[in-house]
Amino acid sequence: MTFVSQFLKQARVMTSDLRHRRIIRTALGNYEIVRDKRKAAFQNWQSARQLAAETKWEAVNHLDQYLEELVAKLEARGTKVHWASNSAQAREIILQIVTEKKARSVIKSKTMTSEEIHLNDALEHAGLNVVESDLGEFIVQLRHETPYHIVFPSMHLTRDEISELFQRELGSAATNDPEELTMIARDALRKKYITADIGITGANFAIAETGMISITENEGNARLTAALPKTVISLLGIEKILPKLDDLALFLPMLATMGAGQALTAYNTMYGGPRQPGETDGPEEWHVVLLDNHRTELLADAEQRDALQCIRCGACLNVCPIFRNVGGHAYGTTYSGPIGSVITPHLRGLHDWKHLSNASSLCGACTETCPVKIDLHHHLLQNRRNAAQEKPSASEQTTYKLFAFAANRPKLWNFGRKVARLFQPLQKPVKGTALDPAKAWTQTRDLPPLAKESFKDWWKKRK
Repeated sequence: MTFVSQFLKQARVMTSDLRHRRIIRTALGNYEIVRDKRKAAFQNWQSARQLAAETKWEAVNHLDQYLEELVAKLEARGTKVHWASNSAQAREIILQIVTEKKARSVIKSKTMTSEEIHLNDALEHAGLNVVESDLGEFIVQLRHETPYHIVFPSMHLTRDEISELFQRELGSAATNDPEELTMIARDALRKKYITADIGITGANFAIAETGMISITENEGNARLTAALPKTVISLLGIEKILPKLDDLALFLPMLATMGAGQALTAYNTMYGGPRQPGETDGPEEWHVVLLDNHRTELLADAEQRDALQCIRCGACLNVCPIFRNVGGHAYGTTYSGPIGSVITPHLRGLHDWKHLSNASSLCGACTETCPVKIDLHHHLLQNRRNAAQEKPSASEQTTYKLFAFAANRPKLWNFGRKVARLFQPLQKPVKGTALDPAKAWTQTRDLPPLAKESFKDWWKKRK
């Protein structure tokens, strides 16, 4: 089954699942209200967006300089920095570190980059016990699922479903109280922190000026992941860079506001390397893996380079009408929603993933809400254009040629427009065709009736 057929099949299932849609709409129901309340706390939200966009644009356009500065300062404090060109190389580097340490267990805090390179599968295949320490990630791991949302991995589940999962997998008592469910997970995870040989983290930002990694979270699990194991590995994409420490004064509240409608995320921690002389805690070894994985190819695309500005807040997913109806898993890739539809064709191949750019109403809500002003809905159009130019299917080529032929001949176009009215009575028979009702385009749509007279004809009569 191709990626596009999987997407269409899953999308049909999820759009028909009214219970699922109700859960997602409930979860996102108050998001915009809470978000806008927090945005109002900024002195000038649009100016903040502009400054954030300019800061990330500066970082992306001078990525080589800032990465060199970051690496030099990390290494000066004893951090071991590794460069990974692609997913396979990143997995190989991490597996080599794990093997050298003779590790058997790994604790991981939330990192979408590890999902991007399928790190858990590689570690488990090598015989390691891998546990996700983020509550949402822990829940979907127990269900053998991928994260549903960039920020809220288990958004699609109800409390009762989580309770049943914990009863089955952890042997806990039934409860639908959020605090009790959290304590059940915490009790199971605390033992894992103590016994873990390796800790793996992601990063929200990397500060070139100070050579530090910034991690923001609400549960404190990343702090334990980075503090208790003797060896810690941080995996991050090269686009996570920020030039100066002062930039966090804008980006930390902006990430919290757009991601979860918070004034500031509960835990914001800076990591500068392994335990230094005189320090009482922290790992003995710290490794940082900087991942390219086609990011430099996106950097070379002057038209869509600003997609690298993304801070993974998930705001574009939260307002996207397509995401709200088909859900995160339908996309079949790590990054879903508008930003995923823009960058996945770059990260995984345009030909196989061009369908995601068509999974959009082009309403522009994603562009309007993006805190770093990525031109998302125009990039979706550009991906469609690039896909048509790169390798269109036989049906697409035929359709484009026929359209171009007719559109370049006004008389033929006007004739076709008039003939089209003759087919208007066929709308009802076509709707709900007996051949395949599920695939009938008009099964859930109404075609507006064609006007008896076109505007041009009306105008001509009145000279």
